[in-house]
Amino acid sequence: MNLKIISTEKAVMKIEAENVLTFETDKEKTKEEIKKEIEESFGIKADKIRTLIQGNKKIAYVKLNKKNPAIDIATKLGVM
Repeated sequence: MNLKIISTEKAVMKIEAENVLTFETDKEKTKEEIKKEIEESFGIKADKIRTLIQGNKKIAYVKLNKKNPAIDIATKLGVM
């Protein structure tokens, strides 16, 4: 798994307010590859993926389906 959860204050606010998880990933990965990896790793449904390239890293904002609260996944990963 090449995804690394980001646990900054902004990322935690997005978890609580928007049901969005924030990951750092390889710069070469496409949105489809990121979505597939998240859905297989956590057994959840991702509705939308937005990406941002900062320097040599790619940040992925993953909006989860309402049936899958982001706070539950964040708790399992030790962010919350």
